[in-house]
Amino acid sequence: MNGTTTIAEFRAAILDPAKRAHYRLAWLSTVDHKRIGVLYMLTALVFFIIGGVEALFIRLQLAVPNNDFLHPDTFNKLFTLHGTTMIFLVAMPALFGFVNYVLPLQIGARDMAFPRLNAFGYWCQPFGGILLHFSILAGGAPAVGWFSYAPLSETPYSSTPGIDYWAVALFVLGLGTISFAINTIATVISCRGPGMTMRRLPLFTWMNFINSFLILIALPVLNAGLAMLLIDRQLEGHFFLPFRGGSAVLWQHIFWAFGHPEVYIVVLPAFGMVSEIIPVFSRKPIFGYEFVAASTVAIVVLSSLVWGHHMFTVGMGRPLDVFFIITSMLIAIPTGVKVLNWSATMFGGRVRFDVPMLFCIAFLIQFTFAGLTGISHASAALDWQTKNSYYLVAHFHFVFVGAIVFAMLGALPYWFPKMSGRMMSESLGRWTFWLWVIGFNMTFIIQHVLGLYGMPRRIFTYPDIPGWGWMNMLSTIGVFFMGAGSLVLLWNIAHSFFRGRVAGDNPWNAWTLEWATTSPPPHENFVALPPIHSRRPLWDIANPDRPDPVVGDDQVILPDHNKTGILAFIFSEVGFFGTLILAYLYFYAHPQAGPGPKGLDVPRTLIFSVCLFASSFTFWRSEVALTKQRRGSMLGWLGLTIALGGVFLVGQVNEYWKLFQTGVDLSTNMFSTTFFTLTGFHGLHVLIGLIVLLIFLWLAWEGDFASSRPGSAFKAAGYYWHFVDVVWVFVLLTVYILPLMR
Repeated sequence: MNGTTTIAEFRAAILDPAKRAHYRLAWLSTVDHKRIGVLYMLTALVFFIIGGVEALFIRLQLAVPNNDFLHPDTFNKLFTLHGTTMIFLVAMPALFGFVNYVLPLQIGARDMAFPRLNAFGYWCQPFGGILLHFSILAGGAPAVGWFSYAPLSETPYSSTPGIDYWAVALFVLGLGTISFAINTIATVISCRGPGMTMRRLPLFTWMNFINSFLILIALPVLNAGLAMLLIDRQLEGHFFLPFRGGSAVLWQHIFWAFGHPEVYIVVLPAFGMVSEIIPVFSRKPIFGYEFVAASTVAIVVLSSLVWGHHMFTVGMGRPLDVFFIITSMLIAIPTGVKVLNWSATMFGGRVRFDVPMLFCIAFLIQFTFAGLTGISHASAALDWQTKNSYYLVAHFHFVFVGAIVFAMLGALPYWFPKMSGRMMSESLGRWTFWLWVIGFNMTFIIQHVLGLYGMPRRIFTYPDIPGWGWMNMLSTIGVFFMGAGSLVLLWNIAHSFFRGRVAGDNPWNAWTLEWATTSPPPHENFVALPPIHSRRPLWDIANPDRPDPVVGDDQVILPDHNKTGILAFIFSEVGFFGTLILAYLYFYAHPQAGPGPKGLDVPRTLIFSVCLFASSFTFWRSEVALTKQRRGSMLGWLGLTIALGGVFLVGQVNEYWKLFQTGVDLSTNMFSTTFFTLTGFHGLHVLIGLIVLLIFLWLAWEGDFASSRPGSAFKAAGYYWHFVDVVWVFVLLTVYILPLMR
């Protein structure tokens, strides 16, 4: 539902064929953040059912020793699909759905900064999910685990197209996730309501704002790795095949440089949910707002420096092991700060044990236990013993299921009244709570013991070793409890949507801005915003005699959203190109026989490089001309910019042609693989930039360039163009100049 749509109007729309067709089209073409948020959550629900069925088959296979219920290859495929589905197609879109719906409301915005980009980010999710599961029909699903370790994921070991579909699906999902992060950053920075300063942001908004930077750090690294993997498989590259000079360990570094921040990418939104719900049901403001906010920043920084604890068994060497041991221990500090803040908020409060609060308490207990088992992996010696055991499987699920799912199960009944105008059933919610708590702990606590008893992970069956059989059976039974809890939840959602008690605007007596508008909100969210002077504006309205202390001044500075968005995009591209450059240097340090960088024509490259660098100057001149409203001068300088960029591309194509004539292509050796990959992706970015500039040239020529904010989008394109030039400086120094100094 959306805007002022009522339950009666919804019923009429789904019963009348003409209205139903219009209603479907309105949802499929929507750019409204509320509808997109609901679509995210519905998509996550569909894939949750798919991933849950996959998990059920996995647990049935492991229920008893020496089971032949599933073929080993089928088990590996289910194992891969389940892990990928639950992380990329359930946890992330479900959390992004809550963020899409709630965040603009909490900051007093009418919508996300880029509504069409928001819709693009959403549609990447079902498309990526369909690509992943279509692999089953296209020759075989991937069977290498959601981490797709090389060289197992390379063509000589996995010849079916399942890995290619897996990589393309994740690349598409990564693009959608990066779009979401850029949009979130631009929305928070550029679309806040009057009085909503950065220091007054609700913690849910703050944590998702900071989390978006973590997405822009981690996802481009994965995308670069996926591009390398596809080049290996489709173009006979050499990145991750050791017998061709590549490195399987490099894939692990790339994947876990994404993989460990990914844990916090999905946990930080859950932290934000809990940070909103616990104060409301404790009837107290959050204890230590500043500590909670600052610890989020610390988590983002440290989570990017701990990926190596997934690789203690690789043999990285003592210095790297020590570094990752220290960072893995340090990250427990800001995480522990949050646990203490939530506990202190409840302490001495008038706690109401409604369903949202029950799930938050369960989250707090489960996540604390997950943190204790997680910090054990900071010990390299213990990690050696448990890395490939079910102990790690249990820890992983305590984080991803115990933390994230319990937080979302608390957030759903909390924000469902705002989305639908109806309350969810309290009694059905308690049934869901107890079934999930019992089933979850029955399934995963026992797996810690199994791991310490020596049961390895990634196996499709096991011998009849004393104790293993009954513990696995107990773990499997727990899955049925969680399945039953999920069915109760689905019935609760459906029944409450049509027959639930009318909620009103603020059924929880909460304090943040989303509760200041109607349930559900109108199309542009607010008729009028209340005055905002503190972090709890609705408390101030309800208690004028004892309002919260004013936080900072009321001045809100809102930068241009186009500028903010393109800078966020450039931030993500730094990670993508940085990964490609580091991969080049990784192999440059171990030269191989055959063609190398000294065979490149450096003087000719310098000539067309000067053309590219000069294009930054000419673009700046076109910006100056636009500012001074000199249309002819602007057209001339912009045309010259495009010409210089075209000369650079022609020079690069000519260089490729000469290399091809001498028998050097992408598959020749490691140098050629890394050279063509790095320069090719840069050339692609130059081509995209030229297409954008040609569009601006056409608009200016047609006289359509003057707008209410002239030059805003043009300046954003300028930031991109200058960034492409800066990237070439590093490529030029790394690929062409560095070998001359060796």
